[in-house]
Amino acid sequence: MMSTTAEYALRIVITLAEAVTSDGGALTAMQVARRTRVPTDYAVKVLQLLGRAKFVRGRRGRGGGFRIACDPARTSLLDVVNAIDPLPRILSCPLERGEHQTHLCPLHGEMDRIMEMMEKRLAGMSIQDVVDGAPGGVLCKEERLVKVGVSSRR
Repeated sequence: MMSTTAEYALRIVITLAEAVTSDGGALTAMQVARRTRVPTDYAVKVLQLLGRAKFVRGRRGRGGGFRIACDPARTSLLDVVNAIDPLPRILSCPLERGEHQTHLCPLHGEMDRIMEMMEKRLAGMSIQDVVDGAPGGVLCKEERLVKVGVSSRR
């Protein structure tokens, strides 16, 4: 439900916020792309969008690169998403049914409530929260499949 561009923007601002302490703050577009696993050309496009929105600042030449330009502790994830590609809300029935002129059907009403919940969660978390490993986050784990053989011997 979130666009790829908005997700990439979140990855990039978080990476640049992390770079402040670990790399002196500036990363080249190639470094950003590698660390965020965003294709380089796409990373450059997103960096430009983030620059126009004043979340990052770029400098050319030796010692240049991209740096975080906003305060990570005061900038919510929703701020970034809204600047790049706001979450879509459902304001009318996409099926254009007459009986849903004044209210959304149960399906689209629920989908819109989910988007509202996502907006609230993103608004409640700052870039710095993610950098610091916000408590209550979802841990990723590698699951290994166990092959079970069935023997016909008794």
